[in-house]
Amino acid sequence: MARAIGLAKKGLYSTMPNPRVGCILVQGDDVVGEGWHVRAGEGHAEVNALADAGDKAKGATAYVSLEPCSHTGKTGPCCEALAAAGVSRVVFGMEDPNPQVAGRGVQYLRDQGVEVDGPVLEMDAYYLNPGFIKRMESGVPLVRCKLAMSVDGRTAMASGESKWVTGPRARADVQALRARSCAVITGIGSINHDDSSLTVRENELLLENAVLAAEKQPLRVVLDSNQQLKPTAKVLQSPAPVLVVSVQAEPNPELLGADGQMVEQICLPGRDGRIDLRALVRELGQRQCNEVLVEAGSTLSGAFLRQGLLDELVVYMAPKLLGSSARPLFDLPMDSMGEQMPLEIKDVRQVGGDWRFTLIPDPEG
Repeated sequence: MARAIGLAKKGLYSTMPNPRVGCILVQGDDVVGEGWHVRAGEGHAEVNALADAGDKAKGATAYVSLEPCSHTGKTGPCCEALAAAGVSRVVFGMEDPNPQVAGRGVQYLRDQGVEVDGPVLEMDAYYLNPGFIKRMESGVPLVRCKLAMSVDGRTAMASGESKWVTGPRARADVQALRARSCAVITGIGSINHDDSSLTVRENELLLENAVLAAEKQPLRVVLDSNQQLKPTAKVLQSPAPVLVVSVQAEPNPELLGADGQMVEQICLPGRDGRIDLRALVRELGQRQCNEVLVEAGSTLSGAFLRQGLLDELVVYMAPKLLGSSARPLFDLPMDSMGEQMPLEIKDVRQVGGDWRFTLIPDPEG
């Protein structure tokens, strides 16, 4: 199963909106076939492993990181393919949270006389697809927020100057975060100041499969309450998709092309006159986004955090000081220790000359 999970990781940046899945076929002590899901619309892991095994699949044991699917989408049901190939036993990592599957794949196999065991290494299988699982169970994606700070917790100088707080390895790591995300959210303030394109750039990824990882660009979501985005912004200068969200009923005429659709624009007004962030997260779930990355300043990042919309924080800390006048990590006005917000440390590691903290907001704290 560990080998199947390792294969699934090859699709970390390319399978969206489908889950990342790996499969190996074993006869005795020999692996006779292996496969992983590469892209949505193409063969699933089981189908690719069966093709690799050929006639050797008959009587084999299949190890699959996720319960074989039982429904027909762009491809046929994998449970039927396994049974038809004569696989004698299937071991799965975790049950598929998709309501269209959720135990049906396992039941079909058993009905066909195939021995089924699992879950095996369930938590390892879970961590392959946290966003897909959350969307299947709740209808909304996993939302993580990326920030970079100095040792004294500052993200930019008072002027807004922030290039560069962290080093090149940390910035390459951020490119990988973008690549695994279905959407990247930013605010108009960040666009106006940094004029970022928010694309995944193959030459900056430092990954073996950088070409595949950069092949499918995430949806760039610009929160622009009062329609200040200009058509000359870099975020609009690439073919990657862009969604502009405002509180205005009518679309921004400056962003309308000859066909009336230079970029997609939607209106999501909240009660406070600002964009309804909860409605935005639901909208992205309906668009089949599994993982969403927030790359924004302290105000928008703080708003996501205050509203309990962040599942994970990824904070890069550089070994430098920016001083007390520089901007803080989050806009979180607090006046007493009783207002503090605890975080659970999930992971800490060195990335180049910087440190990366992966943190979980603690709702019980």
